[in-house]
Amino acid sequence: MQQVVIFIAVGSAAALTHLVTVAFLVEFFALPPLVANIFGFGAAFLVSFGGHARWTFPIAPERLQTARHRFFAVACAGFLFNQLAYAEMLHLVGARYYLPALAAVLLAVAVSTFLLSKLWAFAEP
Repeated sequence: MQQVVIFIAVGSAAALTHLVTVAFLVEFFALPPLVANIFGFGAAFLVSFGGHARWTFPIAPERLQTARHRFFAVACAGFLFNQLAYAEMLHLVGARYYLPALAAVLLAVAVSTFLLSKLWAFAEP
């Protein structure tokens, strides 16, 4: 249970980073939400991997590179789903509601990210 709580805390920090990055780029640089979402993913990945490798699924330093590559694959798969679902949500609710739509999609991706991270990306060999 403690691992789930830590995952939620790290994931929340990453999701907040993602949301703030997207909002900043849309509001101040007039980027389309789907373009800003790519940058949000990049920023959130750094927060997510750092937090999960250190606190959620602590790993030995010699396994860090393998875990980083695996977690990047997990994150990219999640982002692919994220981008497709986000595009559909924007189509359904309109671009004016880009943050609630993105928050809903990020929450949906979180469960699969936890399972794939625990069972594969950070798993002991």
